[in-house]
Amino acid sequence: MTCLFRFCLMSATAVVLTLIAAASGGLAAEAKPVRSDEAWVASMKAVHEAFEGQRGTFAQFGDSITVSRAFWFGLQYAPKNLSPNMARALGLVRDYMLEDCWDWKGPKFGSQGRMTIRWAHQNVGQWLDDLNPEVTLIMFGTNDLNSLDLAEYETKTRQVVQKCLDNGTIVILSTIPPKHGQADKAATFADAVRRIAREMQLPLIDYHAEILKRRPDDWDGASDQFHQYQGYDVPTLIARDGVHPSNPQQYANDYSDEALHKNGFSLRNYLTLMKYAEVIEKVLAHRDEPK
Repeated sequence: MTCLFRFCLMSATAVVLTLIAAASGGLAAEAKPVRSDEAWVASMKAVHEAFEGQRGTFAQFGDSITVSRAFWFGLQYAPKNLSPNMARALGLVRDYMLEDCWDWKGPKFGSQGRMTIRWAHQNVGQWLDDLNPEVTLIMFGTNDLNSLDLAEYETKTRQVVQKCLDNGTIVILSTIPPKHGQADKAATFADAVRRIAREMQLPLIDYHAEILKRRPDDWDGASDQFHQYQGYDVPTLIARDGVHPSNPQQYANDYSDEALHKNGFSLRNYLTLMKYAEVIEKVLAHRDEPK
């Protein structure tokens, strides 16, 4: 009788401990933080519910680094040495995006050299009225380093983003590349963009971080070690002017790993393609109506 009592008591205790462990596990699961990619996916799905424009429209708002046909435009013409993941992403984008959007370049499409976020702040309403893009990429800041302080840059960027979101337009934010002579301020502006993307739950292309990851010590084509090169034809990620991405002819429209370490525009194209494809797959694919 005593043994049976002990056995029952031990069994009951084990059951209680099991239930406590299960409950604790459930609480831990509930407390698990949402991953950043999951947060922007849910957020952009909610934004997209309000979109009433044409499916497959993709705008790019920015300065000379965006209006250049070295950015985005060339991906439609037989890019070389794509990884399997990049080839898949390119196929997804080609199937989904309207073909005209490869060449949405110039002021009426939201891109122009020497412009800052002030220009976008003044004109984004007109761009949204005229283009009504389903998705837009925004990258301003390189010219802003000369004339804006951080507070104005961050405030106006948030306001431009919000206008797009209120239109039902998904926003992909991009950090700016590092800049010769203003590396510290460029890093501060890049941090502001990361903060905006995190707080507003937006997909982010961290171009600044990718450049520093691939060429941490010699990204700057304006440095003395590249004195024998000219213009964009310098084998690192920032051109000889210290401002724009490089585009050496040896690696033009090339997406090998070597090219992604030596051609700044190829790197930006790669990052943009992969992020836009991710947005298509995770946010837009649930809408199966034709273009």
